[in-house]
Amino acid sequence: MRPATLREVAERTRGDGDWDHHTREFLDTFYAADGDTARQAAMIRDEPDLLGLEPADAFIGGVGEHLARRWGLPIPGWVRHEARYLKTALFIPNERNLRGYLICVSPVSFRARLIFTGPDPLQRARFPYHRGVIRMPMDYPPRRD
Repeated sequence: MRPATLREVAERTRGDGDWDHHTREFLDTFYAADGDTARQAAMIRDEPDLLGLEPADAFIGGVGEHLARRWGLPIPGWVRHEARYLKTALFIPNERNLRGYLICVSPVSFRARLIFTGPDPLQRARFPYHRGVIRMPMDYPPRRD
């Protein structure tokens, strides 16, 4: 069974250390609840325990804030805890030639934490694509023909 809250993501991670897997499983649960804003807000409301793994703690904070912003939910106060921010930049993927792009397109919820990733980093197969995705324009700045 997939984790139903970000708090459960942290609990399961304590057991096996695989925060990335549990976060992705949680996202599937969150997206399956699309349209039920009360349920989705409850899924991110309770503070997950800190894991003591800086990238994981920061990323989970970014997930909570990003989902709240993207789906118009209340932003939980726990996402602002200082341990939810990195002191050294993390690039996902860690490809030197993509760094400039990632710095530009990372959502604010991740960029503020020094996590630089694609414009819609939480996409999954269950992502509600009918809501639209965020992409960087391929022709930027626009040509003036």
